[in-house]
Amino acid sequence: MITSMTGFGRAEVVCGNNRWVIELKSLNHRFLEVYIRLPNAVSLLELNIKKKISDRLSRGRVEVTIRVDSGQSEAPEPELEWNRPLLRRYYNLLNELKHEFPVTGDITLGMMAGLKDAIIASEKGIDPGVVWESLEKGVEEALEGLIQMRQKEGESLYEDLQMRVQAISGAMATIKARAPQVVMEYQKRLTDRVKELMSGLPMDEARLAQEVAIMADRSDITEEIVRFASHTDQWHEMMQEGEPVGRKLDFLLQEMNREINTIGSKTGDNEISRLVVEVKAELSRLKEQVQNIE
Repeated sequence: MITSMTGFGRAEVVCGNNRWVIELKSLNHRFLEVYIRLPNAVSLLELNIKKKISDRLSRGRVEVTIRVDSGQSEAPEPELEWNRPLLRRYYNLLNELKHEFPVTGDITLGMMAGLKDAIIASEKGIDPGVVWESLEKGVEEALEGLIQMRQKEGESLYEDLQMRVQAISGAMATIKARAPQVVMEYQKRLTDRVKELMSGLPMDEARLAQEVAIMADRSDITEEIVRFASHTDQWHEMMQEGEPVGRKLDFLLQEMNREINTIGSKTGDNEISRLVVEVKAELSRLKEQVQNIE
């Protein structure tokens, strides 16, 4: 069964005195892209989270947000520290400036404290390794919720797509039945026209048959109809596969479009042309829907 690329999952876990909230949201994307926002204290866990997601999903833009819910429990207090390595570089650069240029003044604490990134903040009391033991379960729970939503939406997509393919198959069946009749109608129109122009004179039956044969050959759409039917069969097979088929379906729709365009260019019959327009419209709607399939 097909799966959508749109979904949402949420979970909460408690680690020590903190309650962590994990939210996953996925949208359409050609490939799998994972964007993660989490506190600096546990930034080292980003690779762990990405691996969890890539093991379960193959396509979609996945946005991961992990935060400490201060409204639910005590949030970690920030700890301020001097960025000593950076301050040493600042101090040395300022001294170099004083020796190189005729500037005066002392290097003060206030000056140093105002420099960019002179003071850094970090959450204290958070050990990423310890947090991951609890956070991993939360990520798995949120990911499971996301996948379930994607599967549920996939079921709705499946019904809509199959309904549209059924309508297309009906139109193609009508085109197939109509094709031989188009040749016979052309033969009748041509015969009547020749008789009218000849005004009772003998008619060259062989030449007439030759003209009809040429027209029938030029407008023959049998191969296109057969290939389109084959594509439809492949469509139904892919829809039953248990693996991601979004890209395969998208390619198949391109092939269907190619066949129906050829049919439209070969025939001059008004009824077939009308059906071609209907099929192309449904294929366009299918293409829009398929963009959301994993």
